[in-house]
Amino acid sequence: MKRIATIVLSITVLCSIAGCGTYYRVTDTTTNTAYYTKKVKSEKSGAVKFTDQSSGATVTLQSSKVEKIKKAEYRAGVRG
Repeated sequence: MKRIATIVLSITVLCSIAGCGTYYRVTDTTTNTAYYTKKVKSEKSGAVKFTDQSSGATVTLQSSKVEKIKKAEYRAGVRG
């Protein structure tokens, strides 16, 4: 059991160092504007809230499409 805990901890640390993470493209379905972020929070109202990595602005959208994307696509989207 102790060995499994050590393995899990090692994988977690390696992912942190290697930049393992989840990347999202959030598209406003009303304006078709795409935003890129690493964290999306669902509000009780059904809206989503996140920080747009391109502008640094906190964005709340009532009508959106949230997609997990690859790191390369995220980087390209943030660069514009």
